[in-house]
Formats: sequence, structure tokens, C-alpha cells
Amino acid sequence: MSDSLAYTLDRAHVFHSWSAQGALNPFVLAGAEGVEVWDEAGKRYLDFSSQLVNVNIGHLHPKVVKAIQDQAALLPTVAPAHANLARGEAAKRILAKAGAHFDKVFFTNGGADANENAMRMARIVTGRDKILTHYRSYHGNTGAAVVATGDWRRVPNEYARGHVHFFGPFAYRSEFWSDSVQQESERALHHLRRIVQVEGPGSIAAILVEGVPGTAGVLVPPPGYLTGLRAIADEYGIVLIIDEVMAGFGRTGDWFSWQNETVNPDGIVPDLVTFAKGVNSGYVPAGGVILSESIANAFSDQVFPGGLTYSGHPLAMASIVASIDAMEEEGIVENAKRIGEDVLGPGLRALAEKHEMIGEVRGLGVFWALDLVTSRETREPVPASTIGALKNELMARGLLPFVSDNRIHVVPPCTVTAEQVEKALAIYDEAFTAVEKG
Repeated sequence: MSDSLAYTLDRAHVFHSWSAQGALNPFVLAGAEGVEVWDEAGKRYLDFSSQLVNVNIGHLHPKVVKAIQDQAALLPTVAPAHANLARGEAAKRILAKAGAHFDKVFFTNGGADANENAMRMARIVTGRDKILTHYRSYHGNTGAAVVATGDWRRVPNEYARGHVHFFGPFAYRSEFWSDSVQQESERALHHLRRIVQVEGPGSIAAILVEGVPGTAGVLVPPPGYLTGLRAIADEYGIVLIIDEVMAGFGRTGDWFSWQNETVNPDGIVPDLVTFAKGVNSGYVPAGGVILSESIANAFSDQVFPGGLTYSGHPLAMASIVASIDAMEEEGIVENAKRIGEDVLGPGLRALAEKHEMIGEVRGLGVFWALDLVTSRETREPVPASTIGALKNELMARGLLPFVSDNRIHVVPPCTVTAEQVEKALAIYDEAFTAVEKG
């Protein structure tokens, strides 16, 4: 509990997301730089949450801050109907990372409305209605995006039409009684094919999946799964949308997770890609849809019935340009890959060898999850009280964690150093030891 003005004003006037308001006790952040944040007393914490897994370039990156300041002094806002240099430069850079298959970028204010508009595009282009998504997924909190979401949050919000869910591969907690990763992929694809067939292929506009489902548990798809999705989509004339809101722009050690060789060894390409978060680390709200040439061309003569007042907002666009340029110049995406392979991945696996509570370690780059269990034999998830205790122990030792269900997500900025990872690993070790001792 804090008696600071920031805390007092928050509790008096701010309505928080995904929360019963009465019991909230929000942590007050006073400042941040790089991989660290600090509270009003000056205590520093390693930010291994990247806030909401979005501060890929780290806090207060000077090049991004300067770009926003410079743009604010030049042209702080502009209507989306006008052309603007910052917007064009941002689109050019994003398309360069996505590859030659893609032609245009439609800018939004975040990830949820990026997914909303991608679904809209797919429906218009195909003339169909249904959208197929994983049960283990999160796609945003706007009207259709939250219904596309598979987890519990969709249930009190199911007002949008035409959404069908299916189970994706998750070998550790298989829905398909699989005994290997390959079998899990094959059975998941068979399950999807049957869903498509019984729903009616001619009614399905799009399959929408996260490249690596993030909030659901950093579920790296097995080899062949994305290839199978592409094949099913092609067979039935369905648009394949990959949601890169959380996994994109360095998080997996690649610009997009669908470009990662582990995720996509066959190199399939989606029709639409949605993004937000890491494209500018949330310094100014921004997101968008990357359109393949064929889908972009469908709107050459047909009006696209969608738009946002702040689509391609110049402050956001300037921050995107600066972020992508800085990530290139400073090798930040390469750093994320190297850290994951050489330090973070091995360190988390060593942690699992020491602590029976860690049932599985999953991840790539700086995108990892620890699946916590009461028993490795039964794989029963630990209760919420255990996660709460771990969070308290981590915070007390100077690490800001990301927790979800029975998991600790280990998701530092892509700029994290080996030394910072080693420090964090020691803190995780101490926290697990403290909780295990009771």
C-alpha cells in the first residue's frame, strides 16, 4: 500500500482493465530506462515483463524519444486522408521486414483494432463470414477481437457473430492424447480440417492465429503446423492471418515470429499480418495490418469500409521509424536471438532442473514461459496462491514479473544483456527456493 499522490489519484479516479476494482493495489512506477524501472522510493527493478510484453527496445531509448519530440515540433497530428512523410517511411520499413509478398500497411491504434480490420478485410475479400481461431489465444478487447480470443475473457463479451474456435497444438497439455510433438501437430491439423469441413468451407473467411501464442503460454508451434494451416487455407480458399502483436519485432529473435525457422521451417507466408506492441515499444499507441499484394489489390476499385481518426498518427509513425532504424543499427533483434539461445534458454532449463515446480520451459529469443505444476507426473497447475507468492518474492528481490494463470512469463526487452539475465536468473532461483520452503 502506498500513500503517494500517484497512488491516491489512481485509486480515487482510475478504472482498471480486467479487474474487480475494490481490491486493487497497483504498483506505482516513477521512471524507467533500458531494462530497469523504479518506484517512488527509488528502488530499481529489472523489468522482465516488458510491461505488457511490448517494450522490446527498452525504456526511454534516446533515438525514439528524440524522434517523437522532433515530430511533435513539426506536425503533431494529421488526418489519415492526407499523405505524410513519417507514415510513408514507417510503412516502407515495416514492409521491408515483412518481405516481397506484402504490398501495403493499414495503420491502427493498437493490436485489437489491427485484428478487427484484418478480419474485416478477409470477410470482404472472400464474401464469407466465419473466423476460426484457437481456444488458447488472445487477440484484443474490442468487439470482434475479444470474441476471436479463445480464453475466458471472450465469454462475458460474446456479442460479435461468426466466430468458431478450435484447439491448436500444445504437446505438454495435449487435447489429442499425443505422445510426440509430431503427432500433436498432425492431430491438431486433422482436428482443424474436420472443423472446417463441418462448419462449411464456403462459410469461412479466415483462420486467425498468433505466430507464437503469447498470453496463452508462449506456445511455440511444432514444425509443420504453420505449413498445414497454409495448406488448409489454400485448399478451401480461406485467408490466413497471423497475429504478430506480441510475438513480432524481435521478441522471438526475428522480425516476425512466422519468419523464425523453428516456428516455420518451410517458410510459408500468410495473407495478412497484424502487429502493434514491439513495432515502437508502445511509446505512442500504434498497430496495423500488413496486406499481401493480392488482398491490397482487391481494394483498388472497391472501397474499404473502415478507418480511424488516428490511423498513422505522425507521433506514432515517427517512433516506428526510429525504433526500426535503431533496432537495425544496434543489432537488437540479433541480440534477442543470441540471448535466448546462449543465456536465457539454457538458464531457464537449468532452473527447471533445480526446481520441481517448473514442469516445462518453453520459448524463443526473449519470449519464454515457465509452466508451474504441483506434480511433474500429473502436470496439475499450481494454485493462484503459489503464483501470488512467487510474484511477491520476485518483486521483493527487485524483479518485475509477468504472471498469467499458472505461469511465469520471462519476457525482458530485446536489449537485455547477458549480465542482466544472469542477475534475473539468480532472483528467480531465490524466489522459487523461498516459495518451496513455504
